[in-house]
Amino acid sequence: MSVENFADRLSAAVLALRSPVCVGIDPVLSKLPTYMLEEARSRFGETERGAAAVLCEFGRCIVDAVAGLVPAVKPQSAFFEAYGAAGVAAFWEVTEYARGRGLLVVGDAKRGDIGTTAEAYADAYFGHTSPMRSWGDPTRMVDALTVNAYLGSDALEPLVRRAGWRGGGLFILVKTSNPSAGELQDQPVLAGGTVAVRVARLVDEAGARHVGEYGLSSIGAVVGATYPEDLTTLRQWMPRAYFLVPGYGAQGGTAADVAGAFLKNGLGALISASRSVIYAAPAEAEAGEYQMAVTAAVMKMNSELCAALAQAGKGF
Repeated sequence: MSVENFADRLSAAVLALRSPVCVGIDPVLSKLPTYMLEEARSRFGETERGAAAVLCEFGRCIVDAVAGLVPAVKPQSAFFEAYGAAGVAAFWEVTEYARGRGLLVVGDAKRGDIGTTAEAYADAYFGHTSPMRSWGDPTRMVDALTVNAYLGSDALEPLVRRAGWRGGGLFILVKTSNPSAGELQDQPVLAGGTVAVRVARLVDEAGARHVGEYGLSSIGAVVGATYPEDLTTLRQWMPRAYFLVPGYGAQGGTAADVAGAFLKNGLGALISASRSVIYAAPAEAEAGEYQMAVTAAVMKMNSELCAALAQAGKGF
Protein backbone atom coordinates (compact mmCIF):
# COMPACT_ATOMS: atom_id res chain seq x y z
CA MET A 1 0.00 0.00 0.00
CA SER A 2 1.62 3.26 -1.14
CA VAL A 3 0.72 6.28 0.98
CA GLU A 4 2.15 9.75 1.41
CA ASN A 5 4.01 10.49 4.61
CA PHE A 6 1.91 12.57 7.04
CA ALA A 7 4.76 14.94 7.87
CA ASP A 8 5.21 15.62 4.16
CA ARG A 9 1.51 16.32 3.72
CA LEU A 10 1.54 18.65 6.70
CA SER A 11 4.72 20.44 5.60
CA ALA A 12 3.36 20.97 2.10
CA ALA A 13 0.15 22.45 3.49
CA VAL A 14 2.01 24.72 5.94
CA LEU A 15 4.22 26.08 3.16
CA ALA A 16 1.38 26.49 0.67
CA LEU A 17 -0.72 28.47 3.14
CA ARG A 18 2.20 30.13 4.96
CA SER A 19 0.48 29.10 8.15
CA PRO A 20 1.53 26.82 11.05
CA VAL A 21 -1.87 27.13 12.75
CA CYS A 22 -4.09 24.31 13.98
CA VAL A 23 -7.56 25.36 15.12
CA GLY A 24 -8.90 23.33 18.02
CA ILE A 25 -12.60 22.51 17.83
CA ASP A 26 -13.55 22.24 21.52
CA PRO A 27 -17.30 22.90 21.53
CA VAL A 28 -18.75 23.62 24.97
CA LEU A 29 -22.51 23.56 24.42
CA SER A 30 -23.30 26.53 26.69
CA LYS A 31 -20.88 28.76 24.75
CA LEU A 32 -22.09 27.98 21.25
CA PRO A 33 -23.99 30.44 19.04
CA THR A 34 -27.53 31.08 20.19
CA TYR A 35 -28.99 30.64 16.70
CA MET A 36 -27.56 27.11 16.52
CA LEU A 37 -28.92 26.16 19.94
CA GLU A 38 -32.37 27.50 19.15
CA GLU A 39 -32.59 25.64 15.86
CA ALA A 40 -31.51 22.32 17.42
CA ARG A 41 -33.89 22.80 20.36
CA SER A 42 -36.82 23.37 18.00
CA ARG A 43 -36.02 20.22 16.01
CA PHE A 44 -34.89 17.75 18.65
CA GLY A 45 -35.54 19.30 22.05
CA GLU A 46 -32.88 19.41 24.73
CA THR A 47 -31.66 15.88 24.02
CA GLU A 48 -28.37 14.23 23.13
CA ARG A 49 -29.49 14.18 19.51
CA GLY A 50 -30.10 17.92 19.68
CA ALA A 51 -26.73 18.52 21.31
CA ALA A 52 -25.00 16.46 18.62
CA ALA A 53 -26.76 18.48 15.90
CA VAL A 54 -25.37 21.69 17.43
CA LEU A 55 -21.85 20.25 17.74
CA CYS A 56 -21.94 19.16 14.11
CA GLU A 57 -23.20 22.52 12.86
CA PHE A 58 -20.68 24.40 14.96
CA GLY A 59 -17.84 22.19 13.73
CA ARG A 60 -18.84 22.82 10.12
CA CYS A 61 -19.05 26.57 10.82
CA ILE A 62 -15.49 26.60 12.18
CA VAL A 63 -14.20 24.51 9.28
CA ASP A 64 -15.81 26.84 6.75
CA ALA A 65 -14.33 29.86 8.53
CA VAL A 66 -10.73 28.58 8.48
CA ALA A 67 -10.50 26.37 5.37
CA GLY A 68 -7.89 27.73 3.00
CA LEU A 69 -6.24 29.73 5.79
CA VAL A 70 -4.76 27.02 8.02
CA PRO A 71 -3.49 23.49 7.36
CA ALA A 72 -5.26 21.65 10.18
CA VAL A 73 -8.06 21.47 12.72
CA LYS A 74 -8.12 19.50 15.95
CA PRO A 75 -11.53 18.32 17.17
CA GLN A 76 -11.41 17.30 20.84
CA SER A 77 -13.18 13.97 21.13
CA ALA A 78 -14.31 14.42 24.75
CA PHE A 79 -16.68 17.26 23.92
CA PHE A 80 -18.41 15.02 21.40
CA GLU A 81 -18.30 11.81 23.48
CA ALA A 82 -20.12 13.66 26.26
CA TYR A 83 -23.32 13.27 24.20
CA GLY A 84 -23.20 9.55 23.66
CA ALA A 85 -23.46 7.77 20.34
CA ALA A 86 -24.96 10.84 18.66
CA GLY A 87 -22.00 12.92 19.81
CA VAL A 88 -19.47 10.38 18.54
CA ALA A 89 -21.25 10.35 15.18
CA ALA A 90 -20.99 14.17 15.12
CA PHE A 91 -17.23 13.92 15.74
CA TRP A 92 -16.85 11.77 12.65
CA GLU A 93 -19.17 13.99 10.59
CA VAL A 94 -17.06 17.03 11.45
CA THR A 95 -13.88 15.07 10.70
CA GLU A 96 -15.15 13.95 7.30
CA TYR A 97 -16.36 17.45 6.48
CA ALA A 98 -13.02 19.03 7.40
CA ARG A 99 -11.05 16.52 5.34
CA GLY A 100 -13.42 17.16 2.45
CA ARG A 101 -12.56 20.86 2.69
CA GLY A 102 -8.85 20.06 2.35
CA LEU A 103 -7.90 20.31 6.02
CA LEU A 104 -5.79 17.80 7.90
CA VAL A 105 -7.58 16.54 11.00
CA VAL A 106 -5.76 15.88 14.26
CA GLY A 107 -8.02 13.76 16.44
CA ASP A 108 -7.47 14.97 19.99
CA ALA A 109 -8.31 11.86 22.01
CA LYS A 110 -5.07 11.15 23.96
CA ARG A 111 -5.42 7.40 23.64
CA GLY A 112 -2.90 4.95 25.05
CA ASP A 113 -3.07 1.28 26.04
CA ILE A 114 -1.41 -2.04 25.27
CA GLY A 115 -2.02 -5.20 23.28
CA THR A 116 -5.36 -5.74 21.61
CA THR A 117 -6.73 -2.56 23.19
CA ALA A 118 -4.06 -0.51 21.45
CA GLU A 119 -4.88 -2.31 18.21
CA ALA A 120 -8.55 -1.43 18.70
CA TYR A 121 -7.68 2.25 19.16
CA ALA A 122 -5.68 2.01 15.93
CA ASP A 123 -8.74 0.51 14.23
CA ALA A 124 -10.94 3.28 15.61
CA TYR A 125 -8.86 6.22 14.41
CA PHE A 126 -6.88 4.93 11.42
CA GLY A 127 -9.19 2.25 10.06
CA HIS A 128 -9.09 -1.53 10.05
CA THR A 129 -6.34 -3.36 8.19
CA SER A 130 -8.98 -5.58 6.57
CA PRO A 131 -12.19 -3.51 6.39
CA MET A 132 -14.26 -6.14 4.61
CA ARG A 133 -13.47 -8.87 7.14
CA SER A 134 -13.76 -6.59 10.18
CA TRP A 135 -16.97 -4.82 9.10
CA GLY A 136 -15.12 -1.50 9.30
CA ASP A 137 -15.53 1.64 7.23
CA PRO A 138 -12.34 1.95 5.12
CA THR A 139 -12.74 5.72 4.72
CA ARG A 140 -13.17 6.64 8.40
CA MET A 141 -9.91 7.97 9.80
CA VAL A 142 -8.19 11.01 11.19
CA ASP A 143 -4.93 12.28 9.73
CA ALA A 144 -3.20 12.27 13.10
CA LEU A 145 -3.99 11.34 16.69
CA THR A 146 -2.81 12.57 20.09
CA VAL A 147 -1.43 9.72 22.18
CA ASN A 148 -0.44 9.12 25.82
CA ALA A 149 2.80 7.14 26.16
CA TYR A 150 2.60 6.50 29.92
CA LEU A 151 2.33 2.72 29.41
CA GLY A 152 5.57 2.64 27.43
CA SER A 153 6.72 1.74 23.94
CA ASP A 154 4.44 -1.28 23.51
CA ALA A 155 1.48 1.07 23.89
CA LEU A 156 2.86 3.18 21.05
CA GLU A 157 3.90 0.52 18.57
CA PRO A 158 0.44 -0.58 17.32
CA LEU A 159 -0.54 3.05 16.74
CA VAL A 160 2.82 3.94 15.16
CA ARG A 161 2.54 0.96 12.83
CA ARG A 162 -1.07 1.63 11.81
CA ALA A 163 -0.58 5.37 11.38
CA GLY A 164 2.38 4.72 9.10
CA TRP A 165 0.41 2.17 7.08
CA ARG A 166 -2.38 4.69 6.48
CA GLY A 167 -0.17 7.75 5.93
CA GLY A 168 -1.20 9.16 9.29
CA GLY A 169 0.70 10.68 12.18
CA LEU A 170 0.85 10.72 15.96
CA PHE A 171 1.44 13.50 18.46
CA ILE A 172 2.71 11.94 21.69
CA LEU A 173 2.27 13.84 24.96
CA VAL A 174 5.70 15.00 26.15
CA LYS A 175 5.25 18.29 28.06
CA THR A 176 1.66 19.42 28.28
CA SER A 177 0.43 22.99 28.71
CA ASN A 178 -1.51 22.62 31.97
CA PRO A 179 -0.22 24.21 35.22
CA SER A 180 0.41 20.92 37.05
CA ALA A 181 2.24 19.24 34.15
CA GLY A 182 5.54 19.37 36.00
CA GLU A 183 4.25 17.27 38.91
CA LEU A 184 5.10 14.20 36.83
CA GLN A 185 6.70 15.39 33.62
CA ASP A 186 9.52 17.36 35.30
CA GLN A 187 10.48 14.61 37.73
CA PRO A 188 14.04 13.28 37.36
CA VAL A 189 14.61 9.67 36.34
CA LEU A 190 17.52 7.42 37.33
CA ALA A 191 18.82 7.20 33.77
CA GLY A 192 19.18 10.99 33.67
CA GLY A 193 16.97 13.86 32.60
CA THR A 194 13.28 14.05 33.38
CA VAL A 195 10.19 12.01 32.57
CA ALA A 196 9.48 14.43 29.71
CA VAL A 197 12.99 13.92 28.31
CA ARG A 198 12.60 10.14 28.52
CA VAL A 199 9.34 10.34 26.58
CA ALA A 200 11.02 12.67 24.08
CA ARG A 201 13.63 9.99 23.47
CA LEU A 202 10.83 7.48 22.87
CA VAL A 203 9.31 9.86 20.33
CA ASP A 204 12.60 10.26 18.50
CA GLU A 205 13.22 6.51 18.45
CA ALA A 206 9.68 5.71 17.26
CA GLY A 207 9.86 8.39 14.58
CA ALA A 208 13.15 7.33 13.03
CA ARG A 209 11.43 5.00 10.54
CA HIS A 210 8.84 7.58 9.49
CA VAL A 211 10.90 10.53 8.24
CA GLY A 212 9.69 12.07 5.00
CA GLU A 213 11.22 14.12 2.22
CA TYR A 214 11.15 17.31 4.30
CA GLY A 215 13.36 15.64 6.93
CA LEU A 216 10.52 15.55 9.46
CA SER A 217 8.85 12.54 11.06
CA SER A 218 5.17 11.66 11.17
CA ILE A 219 5.67 10.73 14.83
CA GLY A 220 5.53 14.05 16.64
CA ALA A 221 5.22 15.45 20.14
CA VAL A 222 2.84 17.59 22.16
CA VAL A 223 4.81 20.36 23.91
CA GLY A 224 2.91 23.26 25.44
CA ALA A 225 3.33 26.92 24.54
CA THR A 226 3.13 27.78 28.24
CA TYR A 227 6.63 26.36 28.78
CA PRO A 228 8.79 28.15 26.17
CA GLU A 229 12.10 27.06 27.70
CA ASP A 230 11.03 23.43 27.46
CA LEU A 231 10.09 23.93 23.82
CA THR A 232 13.71 24.86 23.09
CA THR A 233 15.22 22.16 25.32
CA LEU A 234 13.01 19.34 24.09
CA ARG A 235 13.63 20.32 20.49
CA GLN A 236 17.23 19.20 21.01
CA TRP A 237 16.01 15.73 21.93
CA MET A 238 13.54 15.55 19.03
CA PRO A 239 15.28 17.24 16.06
CA ARG A 240 13.04 15.68 13.42
CA ALA A 241 9.67 15.59 15.21
CA TYR A 242 6.73 17.80 14.42
CA PHE A 243 5.62 19.62 17.58
CA LEU A 244 1.93 20.13 18.26
CA VAL A 245 1.93 23.16 20.55
CA PRO A 246 -1.24 23.81 22.59
CA GLY A 247 -1.65 26.70 25.00
CA TYR A 248 -1.57 29.60 22.54
CA GLY A 249 -3.98 32.46 23.19
CA ALA A 250 -6.44 31.82 26.01
CA GLN A 251 -3.91 29.80 28.04
CA GLY A 252 -1.34 32.58 27.80
CA GLY A 253 1.10 31.38 25.15
CA THR A 254 2.32 34.02 22.67
CA ALA A 255 3.92 33.99 19.24
CA ALA A 256 7.32 34.79 20.75
CA ASP A 257 6.93 31.91 23.22
CA VAL A 258 6.53 29.28 20.50
CA ALA A 259 9.38 30.35 18.20
CA GLY A 260 11.70 27.78 19.80
CA ALA A 261 9.48 24.95 18.58
CA PHE A 262 10.23 25.68 14.92
CA LEU A 263 13.10 24.51 12.77
CA LYS A 264 13.44 26.52 9.58
CA ASN A 265 11.21 27.92 6.86
CA GLY A 266 8.22 27.87 9.21
CA LEU A 267 8.29 24.06 9.53
CA GLY A 268 8.47 21.69 12.47
CA ALA A 269 5.62 23.02 14.61
CA LEU A 270 1.85 23.24 14.51
CA ILE A 271 0.52 25.87 16.90
CA SER A 272 -2.91 25.09 18.31
CA ALA A 273 -5.48 27.59 19.55
CA SER A 274 -9.07 26.87 20.47
CA ARG A 275 -10.98 29.34 22.63
CA SER A 276 -9.28 32.47 21.27
CA VAL A 277 -10.39 31.50 17.75
CA ILE A 278 -13.63 29.53 17.97
CA TYR A 279 -15.25 31.91 20.47
CA ALA A 280 -14.05 35.07 18.75
CA ALA A 281 -17.65 36.33 18.46
CA PRO A 282 -20.32 36.61 21.16
CA ALA A 283 -22.83 33.78 21.31
CA GLU A 284 -25.59 36.20 20.23
CA ALA A 285 -23.91 36.91 16.87
CA GLU A 286 -25.69 35.97 13.65
CA ALA A 287 -24.34 33.21 11.42
CA GLY A 288 -22.37 35.33 8.96
CA GLU A 289 -21.06 37.61 11.69
CA TYR A 290 -19.88 34.68 13.80
CA GLN A 291 -18.02 33.05 10.95
CA MET A 292 -16.36 36.32 9.94
CA ALA A 293 -15.11 36.83 13.51
CA VAL A 294 -13.53 33.36 13.54
CA THR A 295 -11.87 34.05 10.19
CA ALA A 296 -10.51 37.37 11.46
CA ALA A 297 -9.16 35.72 14.63
CA VAL A 298 -7.28 33.03 12.72
CA MET A 299 -5.86 35.58 10.27
CA LYS A 300 -4.61 37.63 13.24
CA MET A 301 -2.98 34.53 14.72
CA ASN A 302 -1.33 33.74 11.38
CA SER A 303 0.01 37.28 11.19
CA GLU A 304 1.40 37.18 14.73
CA LEU A 305 3.15 33.86 14.16
CA CYS A 306 4.61 34.89 10.79
CA ALA A 307 6.05 38.05 12.38
CA ALA A 308 7.57 36.10 15.28
CA LEU A 309 9.09 33.53 12.92
CA ALA A 310 10.60 36.26 10.77
CA GLN A 311 12.04 37.89 13.90
CA ALA A 312 13.59 34.54 14.90
CA GLY A 313 15.04 33.94 11.42
CA LYS A 314 12.71 31.00 10.79
CA GLY A 315 10.19 32.64 8.46
CA PHE A 316 8.61 31.25 5.32
